[in-house]
Amino acid sequence: MKLPRRKFLQLAGAAFATPILPQIALALDYPTRPARIIVGFPAGGVTDIGARLIAQWLSDHLGQSFVVENKPGASTQIAAETVVQAPADGYTLLMDSSTNAINVSLFKKHNYDFTHDIDPVAGFIRFPLVLVVNPSLPVQNAPELIAYVKANPGTINLASFGTGTGSHLAGELFKMMAGISMLHVPYRGSGPMLIDLLGGHVSAAFDNLPSSIEHIRSGKLRALAVTTAKRLDALPNVPTLAETLPAYEASSWIGVGAPAKTPADIIDKLNKEINAAFMDKQIQSKIAKMSAEALPGSAADFGKLIAVDVEKWAKVIGAANIKQVDG
Repeated sequence: MKLPRRKFLQLAGAAFATPILPQIALALDYPTRPARIIVGFPAGGVTDIGARLIAQWLSDHLGQSFVVENKPGASTQIAAETVVQAPADGYTLLMDSSTNAINVSLFKKHNYDFTHDIDPVAGFIRFPLVLVVNPSLPVQNAPELIAYVKANPGTINLASFGTGTGSHLAGELFKMMAGISMLHVPYRGSGPMLIDLLGGHVSAAFDNLPSSIEHIRSGKLRALAVTTAKRLDALPNVPTLAETLPAYEASSWIGVGAPAKTPADIIDKLNKEINAAFMDKQIQSKIAKMSAEALPGSAADFGKLIAVDVEKWAKVIGAANIKQVDG
């Protein structure tokens, strides 16, 4: 039987539209059940704290629970793989961090492609590293440290909280730009590194500011410079490394990602809610207490930040010949 043209077009249009209707409904109603945010670090760290702030905000404003799940291990890769393998429906999210951007070049093997398998949703905070020394080292600022290292070759070491971490790469970038050589001493985390730095067993280190700031304020550590592009309200008298080494920047960041092909409407909804959090005075206060700064912007803005860091750290890893490891 031959159908009238108008009827044929109506049926054809309905046939093509049917597959996308569930996605549209999903995006409009989202969320209709609890969601989870996967964190690649143990509880208590900056990334975990940031995830819990976002989870509480989204729970309060979207009418469903957002639950943080910690899945540490393999330098955040276990957490990332969990999200990559999850349905792209907005109910399993990743707390992205600059570690994910570093891992793109650090690991030989991946079971996923971070830049293609995780869609950026929203940036949350950027937090600085700080170049600190034991007060016994006779230097007061970055230029004096550079001069001292050049005058005492092979005697000054530079600690980090692990090979391939942001702390390590910030130090390698510093050495490259300053034209100096310092022995890298890796630790398993900021805690053990700080113990040895406070005890004078290592000379200097790049640490997350939230971990070191009380030691700096008490005089147990001396801050020579911060790694952000501009000075910080938390340490207004401490210069940036860029004031000594123009264009130096090595801050860490965290934000939210989702499995690739998550509906754009869901990503937009999450992005708008996370950006709304930056206007809340309590959230502002909590971010300030972490010595961090907000990262407002679109999902595309966050994607650009990730792309810049992936490229930057790939160059540093290659130039410093940092040993690649298996994933």
